[in-house]
This record gives sequence, C-alpha cells and structure tokens, in this order.
Amino acid sequence: MSLPVTAKVPFGGDYNPEQWPEDVWKQDYRLFDTARIDLVTIGVFDWALNQPAEDVYDFSLLDRIVERAGAEGRGICLATGTGAHPAWLAKAYPEVTRTDFEGRKHRFGQRHNSCPSSPVFRRLSTELARRVARRYADSPAVVAWHVGNEYGGACYCALCANGFRDWLRNRYGTLDELNEAWYTTFWSHTFTDWDEIEPPSALTEHWRGPDHTAFQGITLDYLRFSSDAMLTNFRDEKAAIRESSPVLPVTTNFMGMYRPIDYHRWASHLDFVSWDNYPPDDESAARMALTHDLMRGLKDGQPFWLMEQTPSFTACRDVNPLKRPGLMRLWSWQAVAHGADAVLFFQLRAARGASEKYHGAVIGHAGRSDTRVFREVAELGVELDRLGPASLGARTPARVALLFDWDSWWALEISDGPSRLVRYQQVVLAYHRALWDAGVDLDVVAVTQDLSRYDVVVAPALHMLKGDLPQRLEAVAERGGSVLTTYLSGRVDENDQAFLMDVPGPLGQLMGVRVDEWDARGPEVVNPVRLGDGADQVDVEARLLFEVVIPQGAEVVGTYQADFYAGTPAVTRNSFGAGDGWYVAAGLDQAGVSWVVRQVLARHDVLGPYPDVPDLESAVRVAPDGSRLLFLLNHRAEPIEVAAPTSGVDLLTGDRTATGAALRLPAYGVVVLRADA
Repeated sequence: MSLPVTAKVPFGGDYNPEQWPEDVWKQDYRLFDTARIDLVTIGVFDWALNQPAEDVYDFSLLDRIVERAGAEGRGICLATGTGAHPAWLAKAYPEVTRTDFEGRKHRFGQRHNSCPSSPVFRRLSTELARRVARRYADSPAVVAWHVGNEYGGACYCALCANGFRDWLRNRYGTLDELNEAWYTTFWSHTFTDWDEIEPPSALTEHWRGPDHTAFQGITLDYLRFSSDAMLTNFRDEKAAIRESSPVLPVTTNFMGMYRPIDYHRWASHLDFVSWDNYPPDDESAARMALTHDLMRGLKDGQPFWLMEQTPSFTACRDVNPLKRPGLMRLWSWQAVAHGADAVLFFQLRAARGASEKYHGAVIGHAGRSDTRVFREVAELGVELDRLGPASLGARTPARVALLFDWDSWWALEISDGPSRLVRYQQVVLAYHRALWDAGVDLDVVAVTQDLSRYDVVVAPALHMLKGDLPQRLEAVAERGGSVLTTYLSGRVDENDQAFLMDVPGPLGQLMGVRVDEWDARGPEVVNPVRLGDGADQVDVEARLLFEVVIPQGAEVVGTYQADFYAGTPAVTRNSFGAGDGWYVAAGLDQAGVSWVVRQVLARHDVLGPYPDVPDLESAVRVAPDGSRLLFLLNHRAEPIEVAAPTSGVDLLTGDRTATGAALRLPAYGVVVLRADA
C-alpha cells in the first residue's frame, strides 16, 4: 500500500456539510469550483449521526454527502467517524470514558475521551468502521480512508491497568525480567505478582505532574503502552476496513512533534502518513521544515499528506494570530517542498457554533468569495493546477540525517537531574535550525533507520541508546562520514538505566571523550565558550548544562571561559576511521550551534545553493521520472534577488531561467524550478 492515486496534488480539506442545511451545499460547491478545490475530507466526527443508538445505524445523511461530493467531481478522503464517541455510548457503558492522571473518572464530553483499552469502545468503533467501509468501498470518489482523528492523551482506569499488565507480560515475560528492567530493588519496589503493578499516576509514582516520577522505567513503559494501546484502536479499524476495501490506502492524521505518541511505532501500520500543521506563530518556518521532514521520514522518505492547516488563524490558543498576506501560500509550498503530496485545510466552511466557530476557514460564515483569505486560497488552487502531477511521488535526495527519538524525549524529560530546563525538542530544534540555515536537504529519521546512505548524522540529546545504534554510528564515521552528538547523549539503555561505564557510554570510543562531572545552572548563568582559533575564532554563550570533558584522543575545538573548568573542552572532534565524531558538551546558543554544524558540514558537499542568504529556504525533490525540482522560498517580508543555481523552468509561472541569471523572489515569494536535465 502507498499513497492515494490522484492526478495532481489534492487540494481541499475538512468539510462538514452535516452542520448546515442542504441548500448551503450548492453554494459551497460553487465556491469550491472557484477555488479549484478537488478533495474533501468528510465524516470525521459523524459517529452520533451514523449510529444514533447501539443497535441502529443510519447512513442516510452520509449517503447524500458522499453522493453529492462524487457528483460534483470531488475526491473523498472518507473518515470512519470515530474521532469522538456519542453520548449514548458513554451513558450505556460508563467504563468507556477515561480516567485522568489525577484519578478522576470522566463523564461524557469533549473528544479524546475514549478509553483505548475498553472492549466496548474497541468493539463498537471497529464495527462502525466496518460498516462505513462496506457501504462506500465501491464509491469511485473515495480515494483514501481516514481512521479516528488526532489520536492522543492517556487513560489510567482499571481497564488500562489490566491492559498495561498484559503489555508488560508480553514485553518482559517474567517478573524477574521486569524487576531488573525497572530497578525495583530501589525503595522496596520489587513486584511478586503482576496484579501489584499500578499505572504510574498522581496517585502512585508521580508528584508535581506527569514528568516527576520516582521510577522512570515504570513511567517510560506506560508512555510506550499508551501509544501502543491507541495504535491497537487504529489497527482494529484498519483491519475492519480491509474486509471490504483491500486496496484503498488508510491513514490517520498525526500532529507533528507530538510528545504522547511515538509515531515511529505507528508508521509501518499506516499506508501513508498525514499530519496537521498548526504553527504557534509567524516565526516558525524552520520548525515547520523540521516537522515536515520528520513526517516524511516516518516511512523512509515516502511523501505525506498535509491533512490540515488553517488558511488564516486557529481558535484553540489563548492568542490566535492571523496569517499575514502571502504566508498561507508560502507555508503550503514549503510543505510541498518537503514532501507533501496533498495540501488540505481545516476547515472548508466555518462552523456556526461550539469551540471552532472562530477557527479560520476557506469560506466564512457569510459565504463570500471576495475575502482576502478566499482569494489567496483560490490563487493557490490555480498554482497547484499548473504544477499538475510534477511533484507526485517525488523524493528528497538527502545525504544528511537528523535522528529523532521519542524514547530519548520521554526518558530525558522524566529524569530527575541533571536539569529539568533542558528540553529535548528545543535541543533538536537548535541543531535542525543550523542545518536549515545552511540549506541542507536532510531526512529526520528514527534511531533504527539504516544510516548507510548518509554522509552526516546529527544526533542531538541522544539520551537513550538502543540495540546496535552505537555500532551503526561508528560505521558512518569509519567509512568517512561525520557524526555529531551533544551533552546528555549516551546516558541510558532502553530500560532507562545508566550504563556502567564512562559517559557518553557506548558512544565514548567514537567521540574520544570521557565525562565525569556536569554542572547544571539556571538560565541566567552564562559560561562563554571560545570556538576555533586564529582568524576563525568566535566567542559564544552556553547555558543550562556544562559537561566537564576529559579528552580520550579527541582534539579540542572549543573551550569554556569561566568557572573552575575554564580552559577545558566544550566542543571536541575525534578522528575515527576515515571520518570523525563531534561532541558538544554544553548548551550553546544558536550562533554556537550553527558554527559547530558548519564545521561538521565543511568536509561534505551537502550545502544548499544559498547557505549564506538568511531566510531563503531551498529544498530539492526528485520525481519518479528523474526530473529534479528545486523549491526556493523567501521567508522575508521583502524581496530577495539571487543568481539562479541552475537552468530550468519555473512551474508556477512558465518562465525560463538560465544558470547565473538574476532570480527575483518577492516578499514571501516561491519559485518551483524544474531543472534542465
């Protein structure tokens, strides 16, 4: 299974006609024609409509919605409707609602309130998916199935406690193995019966919140279990769909860098990845690039769908800024540049009530086509028509990999010490930002990924080392590549137990360093770090964490300038085979991170065409026919003029350019250059 079959990049999004009278539908489709919208995602929250009682199914409204969409020539991404359970289900089966971290049993309300371990929820959600698929599998308009919606959260009820114990039996086999993995000789925690094990919550192992736990191993496994339990719900519904629809691809919408669910554990079970992009502000271009690359990397570089984005503003935050003119277009093209094979919105028409009535939409409450937002959407639709199938299936030719690991994220942030101020995501963002500024085409991949095709591997805050990863990293350097890692890496094994060896554990030989001590301080404490020497010398700042490094063969690249460890290494490089291992022992500021990353990249021809032009993003995709697409995106509010790096045709304008010719990008401008062979 792979991506849905479409003639071009699908353009459209979430459409909820069940919320309006049917005479509104005619107006909607007329506006869809104007905006070139050719795909609708429907039925995401239709459970209560499709099944008004346990023994009653009524698809009459959904029948009309599907029939109308097909008759209007739209493709359909059809949801199973299980994104939120109906009121009758919670009333008839109270055990279907979740118990929260504080031990409070929830009643009906909101969404994301279904216990993933509930046999009733699993049975009824699966049956609804089965019936939806059976009814619409032969509809020619349906191009993909959409299961659930934005899975997330956790439950701590008795059903989940039993599910957790079963999960642990499968993982460890015996209590002896479990006790060893959890280090239960500490604080008299040795378990002698499976039924003694409780979910780690505010009532058991935690204080001050979910990240403060007495037993990291227990909490880590519960995070893994919760992710797997919801994955089981997805797999239940997918299996039911497959009974009558063996070919059409199945997905669910991810949420990017979302901490509660390990998307690497989910990826193989989705036919294609899709995700919802809601950046927090106007300054998130690099962050979005990282997340697009992460989503693309989930299935070894296969393109993904941008399932949701707002055309204007969200409604779920305390402050919901408006996308400035041009940003929606720019960010949509950025998604395509990084691997999106669909550009979809939430929502196509604004809801009249409830919590999303002020959420941005392509069509507002008045149903106008002369608003700025609608005009920008329509103009983007025209451009995607011009692009046609050129980018479908195109891949990113990356030679640089950035490792991203949910287990390291979880383990680092539930650890007592060295510093709760060090946040995994922020460390990763800093190192990705340095690569993004350099214009590097990169893959963001799991620690289990084959690394043999990469010349550079960047592994920030690689706290947990699993399996043969140390040996595979050594192999990268052995054959001439570079490996970069940072403080707090190589600290623990897959059970979150410290290695009985010098820090950075199994990475020590590759990095050529030993760390005996580390100094954690508040953000107000700065230790200057001097990088390089001679004419290349720069002074930068470091905060939060300062490891005291003893070289074991590595050369010193940067040194601390203050405190008792002044003059000792803060950054090192170690020759290893034909390549090298770089170790950054301190929380460098962005200037420092970028300086080190540029040094690492210097040995490898991997920079983009404009590594020294700030806010000009470049990305390459190679189509199945071998054609090379170069995306240039101007993230500035003013024009940029550069020399064209290659000859080719801009697919958005039809203009031809020659190598070295002046190429002008207006404010927030985009060029999609199909390079000449």
